[in-house]
Amino acid sequence: MNKEIAIIGVNGKMGKWFAEYFHKMGFKVKGFDTNNEIKEKFIIKANSLVGAILQMDYVLLCTPTKNTPEIIRLIAKEMKRGSYLIEISSQKSKTALTLLKTPSKVNPICIHPMFGPGTKKIDGKNIIIVPIKDAQKELSATKLLFPKANFVTIDAAEHDKKIAVILGLTHLINIAFANILAKDEKISLTEKMAGTTFKAQKIISESILTESPELIETIISNPEVRRFAEEFWKDIGRLLTNSQEGKSEETIDYIKSSQEKISKNVDLEKSYKKLSTMIKTIEK
Repeated sequence: MNKEIAIIGVNGKMGKWFAEYFHKMGFKVKGFDTNNEIKEKFIIKANSLVGAILQMDYVLLCTPTKNTPEIIRLIAKEMKRGSYLIEISSQKSKTALTLLKTPSKVNPICIHPMFGPGTKKIDGKNIIIVPIKDAQKELSATKLLFPKANFVTIDAAEHDKKIAVILGLTHLINIAFANILAKDEKISLTEKMAGTTFKAQKIISESILTESPELIETIISNPEVRRFAEEFWKDIGRLLTNSQEGKSEETIDYIKSSQEKISKNVDLEKSYKKLSTMIKTIEK
């Protein structure tokens, strides 16, 4: 491809990842970021936000979710006719509405890459796409940019509900779990005593802590998270109360119900084997 792309927020982890990705795809990459100097030699440094996007074929926003709608409003009218405005935020309701209001000369693309900056290859990785104006055109354009990815199409409201569980609840649980570990004054002893389940959970919690506090806050601030978190908290209270008060039957019934429902779609024995294999691979 003999194309040009501007990446706004190019110094962030995902901004750097996409800059490298598109550079390897043969794009000329222009970058803008309000923080720090741009060190990568292949990135053409822009001195201003508007200066970065003028005459660009593609503009990719790797910006904080809360700032993305305002940035879209600032740059969309300045972009050249026929160009593509791509955003990757983790919440879509407000952003999708803002993209819908962009000038007709600009093609909006609303995606959520379900992988992090540590990803080496995009092959088979999920990218969620939220249709804005022309679903087929937007999907076709995105497939050209990420030909080896797997795509899931969903509307903005449903996206935020699903992401509340996929990212919001998992981050909430693991951040709280990490905080318990942080208070453990004998963590080395805990680790020596640990089995497979604890090791896996600890790795997940630690990996989430590599993300910026701002990103984690954004993920758990998704309004849809509250409903699932309150249900989760209610169930924890119920399980804890029943088990501590000797109501074994209620606790066992709860567990059996979960096993039966999950087993309809998942082979639990295979899941256990996968967990064991994962830990063995990590410990090599």
